[in-house]
Amino acid sequence: MKLIGIGFGNLVSAERIVSVVSPESAPIKRMIQDVRERGGLVDASFGRSTKSVLIMDSGNVILSALSPDIIAARVDEKYDLEDE
Repeated sequence: MKLIGIGFGNLVSAERIVSVVSPESAPIKRMIQDVRERGGLVDASFGRSTKSVLIMDSGNVILSALSPDIIAARVDEKYDLEDE
């Protein structure tokens, strides 16, 4: 299991991430609200503005203050190290 940092000392399993998206679109905002109502939302932004939304294979959604580009680079970095 490879863990990646999503900000403020929080880690998630890279293998469990389905997608990393921006929170700006209306469909993503609706999805966040639906998951919040179901109790599956994890807010790892520590009160900062949410810059990325991680959709997990478990159906949970994680909010992060890091941009999707940064998280994607961290995921790629972990997989590159695995190949060596």
